[in-house]
Amino acid sequence: MARTPTAQTAAASIDLSKRDLTLDLARVFCVLLVVVIHLLMVGVGVGADGELIAQTPTESPLGAAPWFPLATWAGQIMPLFFVVGGFASITAWRSLTRRGGTGADYVRNRVLRLAQPALPLYIFYAIVIGAAMVLAVAPELVTLAVQGAASPLWFLAAYTLCQALVPFMVGWHTRAPRATVVVLLAGAIVVDAVRYSTGIQQIGLLNLAFVWLLVQQIGFWYADGWFGRRPAWQLVTIAAIAYASLVPLTTWGPYSDNMLTNLNPPTLPLVALAIAQACVLRLLRPALAALMNTHAARAVVFLAGTRLMTIYLWHLPVILILTGVTLLIPGAAPEPGTAAWWWSRPLLYVLVLAGVFGLSLVVGRWEAPREVMPTPPTAVVVVAAVLSFIPSFLVMQFFMDFVIAVTGSVLLSVSVLMLGRWGQRASAAGQGAPL
Repeated sequence: MARTPTAQTAAASIDLSKRDLTLDLARVFCVLLVVVIHLLMVGVGVGADGELIAQTPTESPLGAAPWFPLATWAGQIMPLFFVVGGFASITAWRSLTRRGGTGADYVRNRVLRLAQPALPLYIFYAIVIGAAMVLAVAPELVTLAVQGAASPLWFLAAYTLCQALVPFMVGWHTRAPRATVVVLLAGAIVVDAVRYSTGIQQIGLLNLAFVWLLVQQIGFWYADGWFGRRPAWQLVTIAAIAYASLVPLTTWGPYSDNMLTNLNPPTLPLVALAIAQACVLRLLRPALAALMNTHAARAVVFLAGTRLMTIYLWHLPVILILTGVTLLIPGAAPEPGTAAWWWSRPLLYVLVLAGVFGLSLVVGRWEAPREVMPTPPTAVVVVAAVLSFIPSFLVMQFFMDFVIAVTGSVLLSVSVLMLGRWGQRASAAGQGAPL
């Protein structure tokens, strides 16, 4: 029997939405590279005179290296993570809508996937900081350690915002893909112009939306096959132009040549990086696909992929804990910047990953959403998404402290309960509670 046009369209859509394992590999690579960079920016050790050395990230052997700013043009891979996230988002959205799902269904699932893994981390910080206050541990040391360990939480604020707006952004992309990009790009440019001309840094926070949503849209275009339809020479040209644009932006423009500095608040150079990285990703796709055909690569990617949020959220606390342990072992914490320190990094990296893997056996179960159908009303989902956004936004603005840790624990708990247990309460109410 011949297929109807609707069935043919659905079949084609299903074929287009098949999982691209190279994107899973890219996502895992991004997170593992973040661990490497953070490990190299923790400059803690014992000097030749036996005194403790604790450097800030900018003073660390990596941060202080003269070549480091230029290295961030390749090493700042968070734009690529948002591009890959955009690909996964639009693919998941289209799959959901084919099954009759709604925007509330999508946002509920995605926010839970971010809020649930973050909740035990905020509780951990509340306990650790509270205990340090009771024990009268040096406040300066606690503040330095906690603020550094919690710094990656900015990602949750930016990604929660992007994920919560996926239903709207996909609709806009479907109706007017080019206009969407133009509006977001214009918004990012205007925000940066006002921020740098007035010196009011808080204005740059608006680019949490304009910049990261624009980068997410690039992932939409990637999923639609735009990059796949470009011949290799065009992708190379586009990537070269995008990277070259960083020269005038950082030389004559107001932006830092260190792409980590351009991260919070996000700025226009991150868009250029996203375009270049999307092109490079597509150029490498044949090699990455061949790699993902091996059992070893699939095993590593799937193992890390099921623990990705745990790795990202907990790697810095684990790095600091292991660094503290090395200080207790004679000769295990060499002076930062020495040959011994650099040679110790690969071993410490393996230990960090092993520590995070062990920790994932305890906290990793929070990565799987706990949904009780039906989906809450749209208004409830919106409120829960806002509650989930607030804690990490506060960390991004004011750094982690006891008040924010407690506030985050409460708000995330409420958000998770609203999204994951709403249906259970509604069902109980419908059956009548026992007297």
